[in-house]
Amino acid sequence: MIKQIKNYLHWLHLQWPAGLVEKLPLHEEGKTNIAGVWLSGDLTGIPLLKYSVDSGKKAIDSISSYLNQVQDSSISKETYDLIILGAGVSGLSAALEAESKGLNYKIFESNRPFYTIHDFPKGKPIFLYPKEYQVESKLALAGDTKEELLGNLVNGNEIQSIIKNKVHFKTVSNFRASNKIFEILDESGKTIASSKTVLIAIGKSGDFRKMGIPGEDLPKVFNRLHDPKEYADKRVAVVGGGDSALESAIALTKSNAKVSLIHRGDSFAKAKWENINEWEEMVAANQAEFYPNSQVREIKENSISIESKDGRSQVLKNDIVFSMIGRNPPLGFFRKSGIAIQGEWSVSRFATLAAVVLFCVGLYHWKMDGSWFSELFKSNGLFPFSLESWRAGFHPQQGILYILATNLVSPSFYYTLVYTSLIGIFGIRRVVKRPTPYIKRQTLTLFLFQFFPLFVIPFFMLPMMGHWGVWDSGIGSWIGNEFFPKVDYGLGREYWRAFGLILAWPLFIWNVFSGGPMWGWLAVSFIQTFVIIPIIVWRWGKGAYCGWVCSCGALAETLGDDHRKKMPHGPGWNKLNILGQVILLLAFILLIARIGSWFLPGVVAMPLNYFFNALLSGWFPLSYYYIVDVWLAGILGVGLYFHFSGRTWCRFACPLAALMHIYARFTEFRIFSDKKKCISCNVCTSVCHQGIDIMSFANKGLPMEDPECVRCSACVVNCPTDVLSFGRLEKDGQIVLDRVSARLG
Repeated sequence: MIKQIKNYLHWLHLQWPAGLVEKLPLHEEGKTNIAGVWLSGDLTGIPLLKYSVDSGKKAIDSISSYLNQVQDSSISKETYDLIILGAGVSGLSAALEAESKGLNYKIFESNRPFYTIHDFPKGKPIFLYPKEYQVESKLALAGDTKEELLGNLVNGNEIQSIIKNKVHFKTVSNFRASNKIFEILDESGKTIASSKTVLIAIGKSGDFRKMGIPGEDLPKVFNRLHDPKEYADKRVAVVGGGDSALESAIALTKSNAKVSLIHRGDSFAKAKWENINEWEEMVAANQAEFYPNSQVREIKENSISIESKDGRSQVLKNDIVFSMIGRNPPLGFFRKSGIAIQGEWSVSRFATLAAVVLFCVGLYHWKMDGSWFSELFKSNGLFPFSLESWRAGFHPQQGILYILATNLVSPSFYYTLVYTSLIGIFGIRRVVKRPTPYIKRQTLTLFLFQFFPLFVIPFFMLPMMGHWGVWDSGIGSWIGNEFFPKVDYGLGREYWRAFGLILAWPLFIWNVFSGGPMWGWLAVSFIQTFVIIPIIVWRWGKGAYCGWVCSCGALAETLGDDHRKKMPHGPGWNKLNILGQVILLLAFILLIARIGSWFLPGVVAMPLNYFFNALLSGWFPLSYYYIVDVWLAGILGVGLYFHFSGRTWCRFACPLAALMHIYARFTEFRIFSDKKKCISCNVCTSVCHQGIDIMSFANKGLPMEDPECVRCSACVVNCPTDVLSFGRLEKDGQIVLDRVSARLG
């Protein structure tokens, strides 16, 4: 049984890649969590020269606007408008723009201008992607090799003047905010400058990563390659699987070195396709050796020991080792400066999480009419229950006034009003930020589903139809009694059941579980859950419901849009996705118990009813309603928005999503990738608030078929090289791309 469960979970979820997201400073379009501090260049997550150059220029546009808004005559005239940290392509691009805007600025550089490019190997090929992208910066980007690029970058009187007069060669330890300005500190902690704003353009220039093995400190081990010709006829081992490793291995092979590339993976997940193709051609021609799925275990004077994943060990004769496994970002600098880092927690972040969750505890207990919390409000006569005496002055015959008065004493009405308003307000903000045809249509559709079926219809339209007598005779009487039974409170009927028109079972369970058999709702729920949804999932993927219809998804895509980078990634978190399957199983158990209580004789049905009531609404703290609806979908689902992304409920616990994951294993929907364009920047994975490792599919050119996808389009929109597209993989293998563009148009 355990083996079958493991096989099922592997088939459903756990077979998909679950890569981690690199720790970088959190930012929104270059702005950090500290007002007045911006990022540009590689630190924004896109390792492309064109984007680095333009990010510096755009940062100055934003900084200039900010300075105009925060003018303060009390700040000393000796204080700079701007301090730029780093004199690479991004920092000097920013300097050119700062010159044109007349800003008083200074640049600090710990090494030399364009140091990263100077550090490239001789003759390194330069790929200026995307080719169609037009750079807005004044900094000249041209050249097919390192030497050509450097020559063009430093060519020009203005850039030479900036390097001569504005660049100060000093290592900055960190900065701190003090009296509306920022103090820039050197390694001794001394203030070396003060500024109104700071632009950090230092790149990922932290320490080289270590392999953590014996012999790594031997003189023959290097972390960078300058001139490959120096190693002709040497036995060279290159460790790594990214562009730096491949480019080094290729350059060394061309210089007649005897190269062995050792890579812990079986494919190159983070390298450009040009480098991959060239390396594979060399290996196929027996010009070099490749050891995939292997790691170096020890380095000696004349050899290295490597071990493959299957446990086999071998010793290779060796003269030189290049460890090209990357650098750690300068996280210490950001921590000391108070800049938030993706995935890291501080005392203040824990405190704000606790505060938000506690607020949601109060909110959702207040929303639960009849709970101890709402009764507390009633007994103290606090808002909004103090309006009950006012409502008593209205009569049902007054129609819309009576309906409005009744709504105004209902916590559910206020909650839904605010919920709908947030979707509208933040939906507009989302469209303004990312005005793609896809996002415009998706956001409008989500709002309309929320506004009409989930707000206007249950709170106004259906009660007005009751006022007009629609539910009193004929077919209207049957519809009213079957779908909105009479009650002795509020508006006289259970119009809240109309939520079930959009929120299908088992997301909204109450039309199936509460009361006796409601055949109309049973039929509607069956058709929704087992006919309509499987069809749309098969055709358009799970996101056709989660990303275009569901109210949970509507709030996640609007209010939660700015927080999608906060979703945790990795194998451990992927295993938590299985929680939804547990809740789905519980929902089916409840369904079987409920149906059994309807049809079996009274004596037999009694224990089933007891079991059902105990799970559904028995002892309050342990009921399905309290645990799933209130805590998981409500308190945690919303309370974790600003710390774990807006899709925590959708990803981990929603039972309807869990059911759609099964449907989605048979869908035609895919996200397709143009492998040749992929630069393995990992932006697509970092913005996925379902935790999908999209890059692992993209850089292999494989269609993304992880059932977690909700078609939000964030990966497609944010991809800097237009790699990704929505589409369908039909039975005959034909690919049909969606007509509605998910990219910026």
